Amino acid sequence: MHRLEFRLMSRVINPNAPGKTRNQHLRTLAEILRRLAAKGAIDDEVRDMAAAMVFIFRDISAGVETSILAWEKRDYWLKADRFRLEWEWAAQAAADLEDVIRNGAWDLLPGLAASLLPRLADIRVKKFTRNPELWLGAYEQLMREPAS
Repeated sequence: MHRLEFRLMSRVINPNAPGKTRNQHLRTLAEILRRLAAKGAIDDEVRDMAAAMVFIFRDISAGVETSILAWEKRDYWLKADRFRLEWEWAAQAAADLEDVIRNGAWDLLPGLAASLLPRLADIRVKKFTRNPELWLGAYEQLMREPAS
């Protein structure tokens, strides 16, 4: 006679889940936009902040695609499509910001930043928690990449 063994498996929790990462990125974007609003002129820090936003939006889009793939594997097509539509603005924001940066159209940055504010309206920034070193050198890094 064989003896059956049951092992209880605990739930695996990914501390870097796309949803958590997305929320952290949204908080970072809200802080960057608030800092940009306080700037009077385009300087190196503004260029770095704008480029960092491109990278953040790209990362958000990648996380959205990861979530969508997981739902599509389970045949949750409607949920995946709704989620894709809900977050398509992030990829567009990355492309628009990159276009402004690569073409040196810095006069368009305030309008573009203002158009992003409604997307981040529910995030309250009472205190800056992100270190400015986060975006240091982002402009240079973006400009080294081949244009997309």
